[in-house]
Amino acid sequence: MPGFNERLGAVLAQRRRDDLYRQRLTLESSQGPRVRVDGREYLNFCSNDYLGLAAHPQVVATLRAGAERYGVGSGASHLVCGHSTPHRELEEALAELTGRPRALLFSSGYAANTGTLTTLLQSGDQVFQDRLNHASLLDGGLHSGARFRRFAHNNVTDLEHKIIAAPPDSAKLVVVDGVFSMDGDTAPLADLAALCQQHNAWLMVDDAHGIGVMGEGGAGSVTAAGLDSAQAPVLMATLGKALGCAGAFVAGDELLIESLIQGARNYIYTTAMPPAVAAAGLAAVRLLATEAWRREHLQHLIGRFRAGAEALGLPLMYSDSAIQPLQIGDAGRAMAFSAALRQAGFLVGAIRPPTVPAGTSRLRITLTAAHTDAEVDALLSVLADVAGGQL
Repeated sequence: MPGFNERLGAVLAQRRRDDLYRQRLTLESSQGPRVRVDGREYLNFCSNDYLGLAAHPQVVATLRAGAERYGVGSGASHLVCGHSTPHRELEEALAELTGRPRALLFSSGYAANTGTLTTLLQSGDQVFQDRLNHASLLDGGLHSGARFRRFAHNNVTDLEHKIIAAPPDSAKLVVVDGVFSMDGDTAPLADLAALCQQHNAWLMVDDAHGIGVMGEGGAGSVTAAGLDSAQAPVLMATLGKALGCAGAFVAGDELLIESLIQGARNYIYTTAMPPAVAAAGLAAVRLLATEAWRREHLQHLIGRFRAGAEALGLPLMYSDSAIQPLQIGDAGRAMAFSAALRQAGFLVGAIRPPTVPAGTSRLRITLTAAHTDAEVDALLSVLADVAGGQL
């Protein structure tokens, strides 16, 4: 039997042969529409900083002031002595934003999803997940001990068949992304909620890519779908995308949040996020109300990009979100197009398996409110040049 060195080396070598080897970019600047990598400036179309808040002066100033007052580290978990005033204030603001009684902070979206699923579910329960759900949702479902079932992407009929086939007396949880991170399309949340109510199931929505961008006041995809907390009892969202900070939260009723505080191992056994980061998160939430133009401008850019891409005949996938993928198929071709764009001064990520299914590699273009019309037009122009009829 090979040892660890041989096994790990073989796996990495195979990844290189399959064009699936991943490498990190090291930014020498703050997040923004223009970033510096290896001494060169690039137009950045691969960031999830959808509203351009990561380097917003008010958010930065609040972070600085928070560190001066509360220090850097939180020093402990929330249940020991790591829960500070900024944490409480941010949780209250997030509950108000999402229209729910309470919210609970987690250190990351991965921790929030896996912690919530492993707390809610137990052996004998049924968890139904969209086939394209984020890895953290899939992992949480697989580790929960519940019977794990996947349904065809955004296919309510397939989900219904699987619910009907499940034991009628079992607890049932349907789990979806509000906005799918690699496709950019949205879940049919109203139809899913109606089906869940019909079959006495709960609906959990991961709104990492919808919060701040969709819905009235940036309340997210659940609000945009017209659902309340009774129709979608479990809502998770992150602070590191549209809100430009770090961490995540789960919002729901008193029973859900207290159950997570008492039972979610990812919450109990994790050092709390730095209080200064929580203070910055609160500043970002407040900017959703005072700078609504950011959402409006982002929607304008989405329409502008799609119209331009369609005119060029680019292989757009269906999406009305800030995530605008171009379907390539082969991983090697996706990497080659990404490299050509980088050579031209544009950062666009090539998304390959296992993040997406084999044969569906793509360029994942993300638009932000910090981009200008001229920058989007420049991206379209270089895509036309790089594509050369090959996309």
